[in-house]
Amino acid sequence: MNRPCTVVVLISGSGSNLQALIDALADGSIPAQIGAVISNRADAYGLTRAQNAGIPTAVLDHKAFEGREAFDAALIEAIDAQQPDLVVLAGFMRILTPGFVRHYAGRLLNIHPSLLPLYKGLHTHQRALEAGDREHGCSVHFVTEELDGGPLVVQAVVPVLPNDQVDSLAARVHVAEHHIYPLAVRWFAEGRLRLGAQGAELDGQPLPPCGHQVRELPAAH
Repeated sequence: MNRPCTVVVLISGSGSNLQALIDALADGSIPAQIGAVISNRADAYGLTRAQNAGIPTAVLDHKAFEGREAFDAALIEAIDAQQPDLVVLAGFMRILTPGFVRHYAGRLLNIHPSLLPLYKGLHTHQRALEAGDREHGCSVHFVTEELDGGPLVVQAVVPVLPNDQVDSLAARVHVAEHHIYPLAVRWFAEGRLRLGAQGAELDGQPLPPCGHQVRELPAAH
């Protein structure tokens, strides 16, 4: 890819993973640029983060549309206006229609706060603690029609400490998210990561079912 990889980021809330991407792209070492940030909530703080970085933003209120199909059709139109190479879900709290997912097949990434396939859906940190797990973490995956079920790209493994509560565990997982999501975007932008017929591939080789695993994370700044 001779030109930078154009990324559109979808958000619904604070946009901490968006900020991690903005920071990672700031020094120019990743051949990518964020073309737009789109939110389904006008009060999402991530919009402010994008505006502070000079990134165009748009709001599509899902409540203004007659059902998921109508909303997703408008969302596709807004995204495609940017001619993106990659669409990144960063806390986008909408279940996407199969038609939307198929439209962006192979160029739609999501991050989920668990070691998939464990704990799909919500309340992942609470569920990990209740199960007595010794390890927890987060996963970047290609999005398919199966909720939180697409091929895994990279996982960060975080130890569960004896005195952990939901908030303390969630905070450490967030640090891990902010490391592995820019890493996955880097791989895609460099042409190293793709979705093949058998699943996710890195440097032309199939990734294992758990994706690339990261256990040693950089210290938080």
